[in-house]
Amino acid sequence: MLDIVAWISLGIAFASAIVIAIDEIAHPQNMWVMNIVWPVTALYFSVFAVWGYFRVGRRMTRAAMAGAMGGMHREHHPEKPAAAGREPTFSQVAISASHCGAGCAIGDIIAEFAVFALGLSILGVGLYASYVVDFVLAWMFGIAFQYFAIKPTRHLTTGQALIAAIKSDTLTVTSFEIGMFSWMALAFFVFFSHSHMKPTEASYWFMMQIAMVCGFITSLPVNRWLLKTGIKEAMG
Repeated sequence: MLDIVAWISLGIAFASAIVIAIDEIAHPQNMWVMNIVWPVTALYFSVFAVWGYFRVGRRMTRAAMAGAMGGMHREHHPEKPAAAGREPTFSQVAISASHCGAGCAIGDIIAEFAVFALGLSILGVGLYASYVVDFVLAWMFGIAFQYFAIKPTRHLTTGQALIAAIKSDTLTVTSFEIGMFSWMALAFFVFFSHSHMKPTEASYWFMMQIAMVCGFITSLPVNRWLLKTGIKEAMG
């Protein structure tokens, strides 16, 4: 029964990612990295990511942003940067979390297959090896995603943008992985302690979908604080 539910969940998630990716071909995001973020987010948030994309993401396309800027110029209202201390909206916090989550998700997917293929373990437990490799790759991809969001918006040099990305995303990645690792531990030590699932099984990735949703939730407070203090740039 779990396998059936897993295949249905994965199928809907992949279909959701394809729907978003096809729409992005006609309506590319103003910030190119978001063209990757939205479909990847759909891999674990499924139809909810599609809803978020058409509700918020469509207002972040090149055409929509160009139209908004044109309207501002016609009305002679100069664009003002978001002031530090201003309370970010929930959609801004959620987009920030999904931006980090996409990098984490890609890193985690690669890490899980690598750990399984290489038969890695720490203290005889494969989960501990997954934790280490997951975090390293998630951090690397998370920093890369943040770099491509910061550099064009702040007009920084490569070195400055990299330092800013590390500063703004390290805490976010850590908070995401805490939620994700907590669910992975429950699945490994409690729910399936006698028959551990493998990355070659659909049920394994169904559990990972839930783990990523947990990571998204635990990263929300941190993203809110980073946006409010101005450490991260608000999007949306």
